Amino acid sequence: MSAPVSKDSDKDLPPLVAASFYEALGDGRFAATAATAGPWSRGFQHAGPVSALLGRAFERHEPSPGLRVARLTMEILRPVPVAPLEVTVRTVRPGRRINLLEAELSGEDGPVARATAWRIAAAPAHLEPTAHTPVPPPLPAVPTVLGTAWPNANMAGYLSCMEWRVVEGAFGRPGPAAVWARSRIPLVAGEDDTPLVRALTLADSMSGVGSQLDFAKWFIINTDLTVALHRDPDGEWIFMRARIHTDPGGCAMAEAELADPSGGFGSGLQTLLVDAHASG
Repeated sequence: MSAPVSKDSDKDLPPLVAASFYEALGDGRFAATAATAGPWSRGFQHAGPVSALLGRAFERHEPSPGLRVARLTMEILRPVPVAPLEVTVRTVRPGRRINLLEAELSGEDGPVARATAWRIAAAPAHLEPTAHTPVPPPLPAVPTVLGTAWPNANMAGYLSCMEWRVVEGAFGRPGPAAVWARSRIPLVAGEDDTPLVRALTLADSMSGVGSQLDFAKWFIINTDLTVALHRDPDGEWIFMRARIHTDPGGCAMAEAELADPSGGFGSGLQTLLVDAHASG
């Protein structure tokens, strides 16, 4: 098992429960560590590491020089257990400039998630860039201590293995929010995270970061995740501005802007089930 990623601010953060989110077992199999556990159960994974594991598989499948993963969509078939998993990938649409890939993530009882990704040729270096999102606010100097942000939440898994620095809003308080975040540990033991992996590890948190709903009253869970990146993020810190849209008689949709210190690089989208807690 590899050592945790060294961070200057670790002394101000909760202790790490594992040195990585996953340990490679070979032949596309991975052991999930306690770090993958989401806020609602120690036995089920947060979808951030899950989507990042699928993104890693897409990047490594039949590598095509000059192509990059531009969009990933993951369907969450059922809760993903904190247990050994297997990833399989196939090419649906081969091509010199465009590939469509499909992956499946399975546990002991069968598939738990499926995903597709478009790998697209990188644009010419002389293309004039266009910018539609402002440079994000500066990174706060002090880490945000989550404490008990949500009632009865598991704070010792994924949430504590990410470093959060809130810019707008607050964890546990309903309303749109903006944060800087980075992973304190690598996705897979002994490996350096790629820019795609870093973005995906965070992106599924948008419904938690930007929720306008009270988690003590409402049950909220996403069925999917789409992340589109018009360029790769630069550096380990990623900025997310997130919000949720809800309507009675409908469902919920979370959306997020993703940026690094130089500006926006992509966006995320989730479809969510919203229901009142049995005690509500």
